[in-house]
Amino acid sequence: MTNKIEVRDFNFYYGEFHALKGLNLAIREHAITALIGPSGCGKSTFLRCLNRMNDTIRGTRAQGEVLLDGANIYAPAVDVVELRQQVGMVFQRPNPFPQSIYDNVAFGPRVVGMAARGAELDRIVQESLEGAALWDEVKHRLRDHALDLNPGQQQRLCIARTIAVKPQVILMDEPCSALDPVATLRVEDLMRRLAAEYTIVIVTHNMQQAARASDYTGFFWLGELVEFNATETLFSTPSKPLTEAYITGRRG
Repeated sequence: MTNKIEVRDFNFYYGEFHALKGLNLAIREHAITALIGPSGCGKSTFLRCLNRMNDTIRGTRAQGEVLLDGANIYAPAVDVVELRQQVGMVFQRPNPFPQSIYDNVAFGPRVVGMAARGAELDRIVQESLEGAALWDEVKHRLRDHALDLNPGQQQRLCIARTIAVKPQVILMDEPCSALDPVATLRVEDLMRRLAAEYTIVIVTHNMQQAARASDYTGFFWLGELVEFNATETLFSTPSKPLTEAYITGRRG
């Protein structure tokens, strides 16, 4: 299995605050990587560094390298808009646009020039909804308002919107925290199927979810990556005492 993303000696700052400290890790292609750790440990900050969403926050700066297919995404010549097409983001709470189901999925392809209208756009919308396991539920109501969907459907719609522009990587920031257990399991099942085509990185507070759904897990603590390993290994035989204390509930 090849590496899709390689992080080398990476540091990140909010002003003078050193939020991420000397990170080194490799994220495997076509695998699900989970990031765990207590609130404020830096895992969501790190996730947003992978498509430079933190650039929008005034006073932030990064040091080190994040390589996507061997190219540093922090190089001066990088087109950040193009990067965010390649590395899409699904947020903690479903955030469909206040428009139709169809227009939510069609938004990205229209913006990036993949298709403006007609049969080609219809095909992209259908394939994206199929990819997000939502097509059968909405195919007869594509012109209905997206906010009429239930929360689980809205989150899968946001996943469809993300994959409509054909990214290489999908970032998910606690995508199930606002969902009920049934919807959570549907999203987890969807992630496993999507990993055949995409590289997925997920932040989760739910260690059971990390153990169920991911191939690799990284444990963050106070801005540092304490341990990174295959999920089964990290949860069964962690190499660091702090990791064991966290996953057993003795530290948190």
